[in-house]
Parts: sequence; structure tokens; C-alpha cells
Amino acid sequence: PGFTSFASYIVFFLLLGTFSEGGKLLVVPIDGSHWLSMRPVVERLRQRGHTIVVLAPEINLRIDSSVHYTMKTYSVPYTKEYVEGEFNKLGHRSFRPQPFLEKFSKMVNITTMFFDSCKRLLSDKELNEYLEESKFDAVFMDPYFPCGQIIAEHLSLPSVYLVRGLPCSLDFHATLCPNPPSYVPRFFTGYTDHMTFLQRAGNLIASLSSSLACSLLYSPYDHLIKEFLQQEATVLELFSHASIWLMKYDFVFEYPRPLMPNMVLIGGISCTQEKPLSQEFEAIVNASGEHGIVVFSLGSMVSEIPMKKAEEIADALGSVPQTVLWRYTGKAPSNLPKNVKLVKWLPQNDLLAHPKTRAFITHGGSHGVYEGICNAVPMLLMPLFGDQMDNAKRVESRGAGLTLNILQMTSKDISTALNAIINDKKYKQNIKRLSDLHLDRPIHPLDLAVHWVEFVMRHKGAPHLRPAAHDLNWIQYHSLDVIAFLLAVVFLSLFISLKCCLCCCRRFCCKKGRTRKPTKSKSH
Repeated sequence: PGFTSFASYIVFFLLLGTFSEGGKLLVVPIDGSHWLSMRPVVERLRQRGHTIVVLAPEINLRIDSSVHYTMKTYSVPYTKEYVEGEFNKLGHRSFRPQPFLEKFSKMVNITTMFFDSCKRLLSDKELNEYLEESKFDAVFMDPYFPCGQIIAEHLSLPSVYLVRGLPCSLDFHATLCPNPPSYVPRFFTGYTDHMTFLQRAGNLIASLSSSLACSLLYSPYDHLIKEFLQQEATVLELFSHASIWLMKYDFVFEYPRPLMPNMVLIGGISCTQEKPLSQEFEAIVNASGEHGIVVFSLGSMVSEIPMKKAEEIADALGSVPQTVLWRYTGKAPSNLPKNVKLVKWLPQNDLLAHPKTRAFITHGGSHGVYEGICNAVPMLLMPLFGDQMDNAKRVESRGAGLTLNILQMTSKDISTALNAIINDKKYKQNIKRLSDLHLDRPIHPLDLAVHWVEFVMRHKGAPHLRPAAHDLNWIQYHSLDVIAFLLAVVFLSLFISLKCCLCCCRRFCCKKGRTRKPTKSKSH
């Protein structure tokens, strides 16, 4: 007993030493599925001895208090009832046609909501004093909420971003990463990296128009930045100061394209080691027999869908012999078949890892897609909004699944596609190939993300990864001044050469004329 007590003290002091050597990190997330990607990194950093402070809106649905971090909140211009109502409407809105102006107005509303929240955060003097006194080493943030970078600038701290992609390719503009529209498809176009002439033209137009739209959406921040930081700057300029961009994809899933030195690929960060299923789910899986199961989830942000569409889906699910586990919290369809089990929550990754899982019906969020790839489960994709259409296109173009248009799909379409995914071996072979490529890596994406956050904390940034392109203006970056100089030299050389030729011709002609005149006089 005495030795055990002594050993306990030794372990305690070793842990105390580890925690005392840890740094202090400020985390600025946004609510929803984005937080689900950030949370594992935050928890792992805490386990490694760092002190974590999460700066969250006081009204949220996913960011709960935890033993892994201290949570500080700021006021927001909306109520919990409003947020819950918007989430509940999300499923119904996605299943009906929406004109472009309606979609754009919603984007404006979201941007305005973030902007108003940012104003309240920056005007909270007590909270800002706490942040100034806390002496953080770095800021770990989601750039969808630009206020995090404003805070980082105010505190003179390096920042690390965790992102799948930003509207209007702001991430590539901010890093000055080459982003040619000839083979890099823009979000929401639905193109692959092999485009026809008309698609390349559409991709270029989409690139130009989206840049204009984003300049309008983010322009209100210019005044806020000037007021709070006492300097003239745009959101794009502040984003360019990020030390590291942790990109939530890899080239097994994403199309190959250029990257900058401070862009680190961590696709599959949410793919963790599967855990044993609970008795409830284990019993359902075992009862499925040789046919196995199908996992069906439209993500954490969609709780229910229109009843008519739910009944069509239920009718299609009854056409397969597999047991279907459907995560759904809405009213059960009246025609729910016996092989379909409705659950309010399911251990998605653990079910996908089970050898009896035959297919995965998903909305195409990056979380679900990578869990499908990690566990080599072919996918039937029903994208709803955001980048899900592009994610689905990437999976389908690699032969690892099929995509359905949720506005046009019928019960027969769903049944045909699901049977193809389950019974056609090519889908399983293709997803297995992608899984093998994805898992053949020297380090897990979560460990890689943690390493780079700690790297920035230790070295106070990563300035050695910042290219000199940031110090050039637009003319210098594209070498327009050099091209103009070289053209001027060429034209000047041509001009001088032409003048010399003309001068020589005149002199030659004049000299020839003088020599001929005397011969003519002699003949007379």
C-alpha cells in the first residue's frame, strides 16, 4: 500500500508538470456540424495538457460545457426558440424548390446574423478584458465567423483555421493559392475537374460572380474592423494573416489541385476507432441475418422532412431485404415497413464499421462522407444544401456511390439506386479502393491537426510558410510591370532597327543617285 501511494504521488506530480508545460489556446467555433469537427481536436489538446477556453454564443445547440475546456459566452441577437425553429424548418425547405434570390437572401441573413453577433462580442468590454489578461498562445477558429480573426488581430495572436472551404473561394484568395477555373471546379457548379468548353466558361463566370457577391456580403466588416482595430483592412486581408489552414479533405476525396505551404490536409479527422455497439443496436444488427443493414441519416441539422417525401422514402426502403436504421425525429410515416427502424440517434461511425453494413444513405456532409470512405461502405447520396452537392459529385465521379436529386426523386428512383448500391459489386470495389488509399497514411488526421495547432502555439505562428506573394501588389504578382517593360524593350528595339534600316536605305539610295548623275552627263 505504501508503494502504491508513493507511485500515485509520482504520477500526480508528473501530470502536474505536464499540465504546467502546456500552452493556453483560445477557440472560436460556430454552432452546428462545424463544431463536431473542431471538438475532437479541442479534446485531444486538453488531454495533452493545454488550457482551452472556448468562446461561444450564449444561444447554441451543439456547443455544451465540458470538463475539457472553460466556456466563455457572448450575447447574440437571437433566441434559442428562433434557432430551433430554423433548424426544424431546414428539412422542409430543402425538399422544395428555392429560387436563386431566396437562397441569396438566406445567405445574406446568415451573414448579417454573424455580423450582429460579432458586434456584440467586440463591444463586450468585460469579456475583452478577460481575453487580454489571459495571455493566450494562439487562436483556433472557424473562419466562417470572421470575428475570430478580428479578436486574434486585437490580441496580436497567431491563428489556426479549421475549414472545408469558404464561400467564393475566400480561402484560396486569402492564401494566394493558384485556383485556375480551367480545372478547379467552383462550389455549387456540380462540375468535376474534367470540364467541357461550356462548363469551363460557366466555371469562370461562377468564379467572377461569386467574388462580387462575397465582396458585398463581407463589406460591412470593413467599418467594424476600422472601429475596433483602428486600421483600414478587409476580411480578406485579415484572413491572409492566418498561420495554418487545416483543410478538412484529402486528394482521395477532393480533386487534385495546387496548395500553399500553410494549407494542411486533414480529411477524415472525424474517423475514429469504432466502439462496441450497445446491446440495443447489436441486437438489431444481429437480427438482420445474412442480408445485413443499411444506415440512413440526413445529418444532425435535419430533424424532419415533409410527410409526403418521408412516405416515398419509406416505400422505397421497404423494397430491400436489409434492415434499415433511419435516424429520424419527425412523425413516423404511415407506411413505415417492418424492415425500417426509426431511431432518434445512432452511433453512425460504429455502425458503418460493422461488417454487416451494406450501404449508407447520407446527405453528403463531409463528416458522413469520410466515415463512409474510412469504413468502405458504398453511399447513396441525397444532398440538401451547402457543399453537399459538390461532395456528392466527388463521391459519384469516383464510382463509390450514386446521387439523387431530392426535389425530383421518386420512390422508384430511390429503390433502384439503393438496390444498385447494394448488389452491384463495382460500388463496393471502388469505395474499398478509396478506403485503402485514404487509410494508407503516416499519421492520423486528428494527430496531424493537433501537431500543427501545437506548432503554432510553440513558435508563435508559422511565418516561414508565408509566401512573399503577400508583399506584392496585383500588378507585381502577375508580372505585368515586367511584361510591360519587356514589351517596351522589344518595341523600342524594333523601332530603332526600323529607323536604322530606313536611314541606311535613304543613304544608299542617295549615294546611288549621285554616282549615276555623272554617267548621264558624259553620254550627253
